[in-house]
Amino acid sequence: MDLQQSISNQTHVSITLATHLLSKKFHTSNIVFSPLSIHVVLSLISAGSKGQTLDQLLSFLKSSSTDDLNSLSSQLVSLIFADGSPSGGPRLSFANGVWVEKTLSLKPSFKQVVGTVYKAASNEVDFQTKAVEVANEVNLWAEKQTNGLIKEVLPAGSVNNSTRLIFANAVYFKGTWNEKFDQSMTKESDFHLLDGNKVKVPFMTSKKKQFVREYDEFKVLGLPYLQGQDQRQFTMYFFLPDAKDGLQSLVKKIGSTSDFFDRHIPRQKVEVGQFLLPKFKISFGFEASDTLKELGLVLPFNGGDGLTEMVDSTIGQSLYVSSIHHKSFVEVNEEGTEAAAASAGVVMLKSIMTNEKVDFLADHPFLFVIREDMTGVVLFMGQVIDPRVG
Repeated sequence: MDLQQSISNQTHVSITLATHLLSKKFHTSNIVFSPLSIHVVLSLISAGSKGQTLDQLLSFLKSSSTDDLNSLSSQLVSLIFADGSPSGGPRLSFANGVWVEKTLSLKPSFKQVVGTVYKAASNEVDFQTKAVEVANEVNLWAEKQTNGLIKEVLPAGSVNNSTRLIFANAVYFKGTWNEKFDQSMTKESDFHLLDGNKVKVPFMTSKKKQFVREYDEFKVLGLPYLQGQDQRQFTMYFFLPDAKDGLQSLVKKIGSTSDFFDRHIPRQKVEVGQFLLPKFKISFGFEASDTLKELGLVLPFNGGDGLTEMVDSTIGQSLYVSSIHHKSFVEVNEEGTEAAAASAGVVMLKSIMTNEKVDFLADHPFLFVIREDMTGVVLFMGQVIDPRVG
């Protein structure tokens, strides 16, 4: 399968996950998560699975084989996640880790995939007598990989003496806007909450032309990050419903169109009239396994004989994934964006000539996406319901 198709399948999975999270589970809270991070952990689990469990994972991940998933992951790691900061682009880091009970050994074929495709460090640990210490080790690892932003990816009690394997993944992103906002122009204004109340929050603004496009019932703003000396272009997109309480219906619209983001990218700068974007900072964690089960991915979490390709032992018959924990962080200010997460074809649009200024007034709940535009890979997604809440 070609990379473009694999990526669009991966984005489709991301959107399924996101719309479920945003509309069903946490529709009244600020959220940020990395669908890519969760995808990588599931791909890693797939590499050690077989039978119906593997079939269900592949079907959920919209992939035809583990080879396809492995190929996608290795290309993404080399393509998307190379650190761009030495040449002036965004600072990026992406890391995988595997912790395995020391009385077990990984199957050579699985160990090779873990090391070569996922570039994951394998750590032998003592779950049976030191479960709490191992959990702390994983948490320290995630904190280090995300520049201190993700403190506890594994909550207390999530690891015990029956744990045999932990898979973890961490993503860190820090980008500077192509055109920074002038801090002296940031001013307080009203933000309309879903319950009809208003709160005062600091809004950034600018008189410069912006990548904004109006669609039916919503607008999209694209804020590009400074590019390094490679082809990658990272951009943060803000999807703002026209209606003050229109976020839910916008999320539904996104969920019903698999290539929604590709089709709603503002490609040219326009004059803006009123232009306000709130500063915000969000830290959000959830148990991803609960959400995955609700979406029908149940077999990896059930036990049975699905995860037999991971370890060289008859214990392989009774392994299961007890939980997948995910935690993300994002901060948007005048300089740019810092974001982190951990879990355990060119079509030109005809330009539209217009002299009218477009307003982009993000004074009510909206959705955001951080995306790499060359490939279309979505790194982070989330929503802002109340910019005051961290």
